[in-house]
Amino acid sequence: MAPSLSKGAPDVMGLEDGHSSSSITLQGSDFLANGHPVLTEVPSNIVAIPSPSSPGNKAKTMVGCFVGFEAGEAKSRHVVPVGKLQEIRFMSIFRFKVWWTTHWVGTRGGDVEHETQMMILDKSDMGRPYVLLLPLIEGPFRASLQPGEDDNVDICVESGSTSVRTSAFRSCLYMHVGDNPYELVKDAMKVVRVHLGTFKLLEEKSPPGIVDKFGWCTWDAFYLKVHPEGVWEGVKGLVEGGCPPGMVLIDDGWQSIGHDDEPISDQEGINRTAAGEQMPCRLIKFEENYKFREYESPRVPQEKGMGAFVRDLKDEFKSVEHVYVWHALCGYWGGIRPNVPGMPESRVIAPKLSQGLQMTMEDLAVDKIVNNGVGLVPPESVAEMYNGLHSRLQSVGVDGVKVDVIHLLEMVAEEYGGRVELAKAYYKALTASVRKHFKGNGVIASMEHCNDFMFLGTETISLGRVGDDFWCTDPSGDPNGTFWLQGCHMVHCAYNSLWMGNFIHPDWDMFQSTHPCAEFHAASRAVSGGPIYVSDHVGKHNFQLLKTLVLPDGSLLRCQHYALPSRDCLFQDPLHDGKTMLKIWNLNKYTGVLGAFNCQGGGWCRETRRNKSASEYSRTVSCLANPSKDIEWSAGKSPISTKDVDLFAVYMFQEKTMKLLKPSESLEISLDPFKFELLTVSPVKVLPRNNNNSIQFAPFGLVNMLNGGGAVEWVELDEDEDEDRVKIGVKGCGEMKAFASEKPTTCKINGEGVKFSYEAHTVGVQVPWPGSSQVSIVEYLF
Repeated sequence: MAPSLSKGAPDVMGLEDGHSSSSITLQGSDFLANGHPVLTEVPSNIVAIPSPSSPGNKAKTMVGCFVGFEAGEAKSRHVVPVGKLQEIRFMSIFRFKVWWTTHWVGTRGGDVEHETQMMILDKSDMGRPYVLLLPLIEGPFRASLQPGEDDNVDICVESGSTSVRTSAFRSCLYMHVGDNPYELVKDAMKVVRVHLGTFKLLEEKSPPGIVDKFGWCTWDAFYLKVHPEGVWEGVKGLVEGGCPPGMVLIDDGWQSIGHDDEPISDQEGINRTAAGEQMPCRLIKFEENYKFREYESPRVPQEKGMGAFVRDLKDEFKSVEHVYVWHALCGYWGGIRPNVPGMPESRVIAPKLSQGLQMTMEDLAVDKIVNNGVGLVPPESVAEMYNGLHSRLQSVGVDGVKVDVIHLLEMVAEEYGGRVELAKAYYKALTASVRKHFKGNGVIASMEHCNDFMFLGTETISLGRVGDDFWCTDPSGDPNGTFWLQGCHMVHCAYNSLWMGNFIHPDWDMFQSTHPCAEFHAASRAVSGGPIYVSDHVGKHNFQLLKTLVLPDGSLLRCQHYALPSRDCLFQDPLHDGKTMLKIWNLNKYTGVLGAFNCQGGGWCRETRRNKSASEYSRTVSCLANPSKDIEWSAGKSPISTKDVDLFAVYMFQEKTMKLLKPSESLEISLDPFKFELLTVSPVKVLPRNNNNSIQFAPFGLVNMLNGGGAVEWVELDEDEDEDRVKIGVKGCGEMKAFASEKPTTCKINGEGVKFSYEAHTVGVQVPWPGSSQVSIVEYLF
């Protein structure tokens, strides 16, 4: 029988303030959730310790327990079963690459993937709640879940250094229960936040200003051949096309790099222009390479270099408020070259993949790094590296950095106290430097999908990528990858956000507006709630599409929350079951938005340990959309009350039609592969009149924009003896539509009467661009 340390803790397990609470307990050899077995045949060396109530929540007890184990021998890596999982559907997030995670589902312990970072067991109709299993950090050890024998779920706890060993754990896993899967994860993270004290939740931080500005990234436009003239022409083309970027991200290709056997010269990395060739290179100076160093300002004679270029770019193109540049966590892909004057000390370390990482997908970056080693700056000197790099960037007008290749440290931690201690040192130094040079939040985190980073690296970093790269084509050569990899991307981002969105604001990555699936990507970015930026080739843009995302001043109509999958597809497979539609929801200030995406056609293959095409599942898919159930109206900082709502007005972006649905009603959506539909959902308000007649009204926003509901900034309902009046603050320009059960007598914009249409109970007015993102006041008089 497994010992339980949760006995005698009624303050955690029982009733509080008259509200019943869910519970997770270890009784005998079973983990029970509300009395229902979830993990059985729990070994006797497993221990469970109850957690305290969720901080700040006195209305109900958020019950969970920390799980540990006793081992007979002190080791640097333990793999221990925590119990059998059978015939309970689960969803999980696991590392399919060293750097990236994605969604996985199953029904038993044998279905669990290696390097699982989070796992949720589905609720039952018989009263079993949702159960979260969250591997943690304990001391110098970090945990993940993996499949065990005979349907056991195993926990793998490892230090990353053979000299760091122990035999007993008390909190390497956290289990939490609840009736709402979204609140379940959030409440658990609040408990873990207090327990670890090593990170801050997203709700405690502010994302950088780039999330509200359209952006352009140089990567797919130039790859490593990026140069000042090309960046200038790229920005110029977007400005002239009516989509001025507010953020410019100069990706890999600007730094001074070289191979170890190359002399240090003024032409650093000149021949390293093919993707992959740069990965064995190391950083040889903090200053920009010759391409940017030799830029000469046409505006200010004698002014040269990156500083002159950034200043000229901002002066010429007034929309550009943020210039970010790329760098790797260790300075460059191959780190810092040793014994270079003026650079921090470093030593080339041979990376070693853990057994868990050996189960991930083969990856060019990993192969190159493992073969050539990493020029690692020791932890006591890493602050010097970040200060040197970031002070230089700040001095030339750079506003922030994309920090890439983050999850590398675990492979080089053997001589540095293990993965946790090395990560703590690096993230502490990075955090201090970002606070000093980039306002504390001027960072996009990338290739960071592992719990080490989430628990240790997010004290100040508040924005991060939540999906693998946008791949224009399949790097493995599958021509169909141009399509099915886009579905993978949607699924990565949507499901990863359920986990990562508690730490960092989700960034769904760039895309190209001329790609065959560009509309598919644009729709997802529009409702993601994160930044929107493209990597278009210079002069090659789909401005008609971009203008459904970007306002004329480069600002965006951004959702208030971050997009998440709807409840009915959390535990389904939207990539290769041939039937599940990916549905994602988000909230604006006055409307909800529901996106439907047919992503079927390829994804993770357990047998080949890689992503691959599954064209047999690429087919037309149908789903039911219910505005009341599919959108979590009470989520986030600005929930929308639907308590007394009897009717929802729904505007369909693709069909350009309006439908009215009761809370119990659904509509059917059918989509071909890699097609989408967006529903703007507006709770219908009733305007009471003195004569007991009533008018129903619901704003949709700007229907020419993909997230048109984001244009509605505020709504005022007024009435007097003679008329009802609705005033709406609208951000942006284009066709403003609203549902109205009666035709208005008058419509006004900023106090002036305007023409309007009224057809099928939908009012339409054209809102002109006011010259900036200031709000236009649209009035409806009845």
